Amino acid sequence: MVGPARQQFVLFGSSIVQFSYSAEGWGAILADIYARKADILLRGYAGWNSRRALQVLDQIFPKDAAVQPSLVIVYFGGNDAVPPHPSGLGPHVPLHEYTENMRKIATHLKSLSEKTRVIFLSTPPMNEAQNCQLFSDNLSRTNESSRKYSEACIEMCQELDVKVIDLWTALQKRDDWLTACFSDGIHLSSEGSKMVVKEILKVLKEADWEPSLHWKSMPIEFAEASPYDFVGLDGKTTVNVSDLNLHWQIQWD
Repeated sequence: MVGPARQQFVLFGSSIVQFSYSAEGWGAILADIYARKADILLRGYAGWNSRRALQVLDQIFPKDAAVQPSLVIVYFGGNDAVPPHPSGLGPHVPLHEYTENMRKIATHLKSLSEKTRVIFLSTPPMNEAQNCQLFSDNLSRTNESSRKYSEACIEMCQELDVKVIDLWTALQKRDDWLTACFSDGIHLSSEGSKMVVKEILKVLKEADWEPSLHWKSMPIEFAEASPYDFVGLDGKTTVNVSDLNLHWQIQWD
């Protein structure tokens, strides 16, 4: 393990998580915002549903790990919501089973430690027309199915008192969401990712968690002043840039 030890934020989910470090994705944005404060760990698995996630949950989040994450952000649902295939193969998971799978995932994560916090992302909407243009085998994905799985996730989280972000509603607050939020009708564009980050930071800022996991409240690693910092304009003192608020971070204040 590389030191010094930092708090760990784990992103756990399907392709929306795996691709979150690409093309100004929301995972990459979080890694930038939390530089020198927390390690953003990616556990994204394209194509996965909640059933497959549950199969390996103990391997990804072992209860006997020496260090447990401070935060886990979870997303599954888009693949579960794909209609069933006549062969019985494929990613579809019935709604009632999906709900129970997500409940088991939430319960397991909450049990990791007293300080492990959990946020679920509900299934976002989609641009059906754009998806059909890019994927001939579009698996008959529909917005209506996405809505049902989103609502099921939200209801489950409310029952367990787990933080949840309603991506179905959040993305549609933007008038041009159909064309702006997706790269292929399903996966998030840079604009869609920015909206996800804003929702995550809003939850972290408003949560009454101790300690706070909002980036502005967390200590900076090795923030002490040093004679090796850049020399100031007076030529006699140095300028500590460890807490410099860079121009692209101002939007996240």
